[in-house]
Amino acid sequence: MTPRPYSPREYQPLGTDHISEHRRCALWAGMGMGKGVMALTALSQLELTEEVWPALAIGPLRVARDVWTREPQKWDHLAHIHTSAVIGDEDARRRALKVEAPLYSINYENLEWLIEYVGTDRWPFRTIIADESRKLQGYRGSYRTHPKSGKVFLQGAGGTRARALAKVAHERTSRFIELTGRPAPNGLTDLWAQAWFLDRGERLGRTYEGFVRRWFRPKYDGYGVEPLQGAEAEIHARLKDVCLTLDPKDWFDLREPIVNDVYVELPPAARKLYREMEKDLFIQLEGATVEAFGAAAKSQKCLQLANGAVYIDPEAADDRDPRAKKWKAVHDAKIEALESVISEHDGSPMMIVYSFRSDLARIKKLLPKAIDLSEQANELAFKRGGIDYGICHPDSLGHGVDGMQQVCYTITHFGHGWSLDSYDQINERIGPVRQIQAGFDRAVRINHILARDTLDEDVMERRVSKRSVQDILLAAMNRRRR
Repeated sequence: MTPRPYSPREYQPLGTDHISEHRRCALWAGMGMGKGVMALTALSQLELTEEVWPALAIGPLRVARDVWTREPQKWDHLAHIHTSAVIGDEDARRRALKVEAPLYSINYENLEWLIEYVGTDRWPFRTIIADESRKLQGYRGSYRTHPKSGKVFLQGAGGTRARALAKVAHERTSRFIELTGRPAPNGLTDLWAQAWFLDRGERLGRTYEGFVRRWFRPKYDGYGVEPLQGAEAEIHARLKDVCLTLDPKDWFDLREPIVNDVYVELPPAARKLYREMEKDLFIQLEGATVEAFGAAAKSQKCLQLANGAVYIDPEAADDRDPRAKKWKAVHDAKIEALESVISEHDGSPMMIVYSFRSDLARIKKLLPKAIDLSEQANELAFKRGGIDYGICHPDSLGHGVDGMQQVCYTITHFGHGWSLDSYDQINERIGPVRQIQAGFDRAVRINHILARDTLDEDVMERRVSKRSVQDILLAAMNRRRR
């Protein structure tokens, strides 16, 4: 890759200056706006006056492997920054750590291993870049004072990766940079942990419990919390000095995507089976035995059936479940709808999003020449053009993937999941911002294939309302009964 001259867009110096001027800060910039180059440009400028290297960039696997290794190579002013990717098996990770480099990248899954292997006393990284920083949102640790000794200590709770990072985030690291396009995809409660990594609780409270008590109240049905009146404005005001928001709509003339919802009816036999599965889910919800994440998992069986196939093992929830091996096709309503969408398409390359391996197999049967974009070689081939259909799962092709917009502006969602973030990320691979940055004046087309009167519709409602999974499912249960 030949580095090219860096001509920053109008907004990019704002992001670079924000990072330079704040040792611990967050840059909330829309997808495709160049958060990585802004961060590295700031560090490249700072290296003249202070020790900022070595730096550690943390991100999802694909981002750590592809984005942070390639980003410095794109620009001539960053060409001196070499990245050593600490990924792969343990031997490969150890070898990568022995390479002398200003920048190292690692995926969140290996973060706990890194801190244990290196040790907090020998922690070498002066700067931490937490890419897709909402991955830290599950942290619940806090600084507390021992009632007898008066000693202040760190009490960890929540996700193991964030707990491990908390051991070095403040005492062992001088600069901490958070990058994300959507800091609170599930609501304001996502912000506490991210703020804690910046200021140890100075702005939003030393404990998560105190944060919730101050700005939230229990929901009317007892499930979860909702912000008090004025809470959002207060929280944002407390964070505005260290968190800079760059909204694409403020800097680009964006075309709104053309959205096309294609509804299908389940055949009678499939409808009967679907109702039985849905009834089992609602019974567990009514008994209050299924919380938000559990409810989403239990609902996967209904979403499988809406797509047209189910795993034979009744306990298999999704592809990550080891019991999710054999599956059985139940109906072809969505396959027929996909065929219809394709017949009306203009012939340009299309990305097709699936939810389960059974979807992938059935779509491949319909489109034998379609390629699976989860394989890196296929991803590169699709970007080069000449391939009509690329099939992808949102979790394997969301974060950090660039270049799809050069050949594609249509995406079709065959299956649907509860994650708002995954949905937004996969759409933005070819989204309006990326189309404009690539020099194209064309509207993005988003197709949804939806099974009528199923959880597909409730997933769509969540995308619009952004309510919790639990709220959506409880409302659906009440509607069905009426």
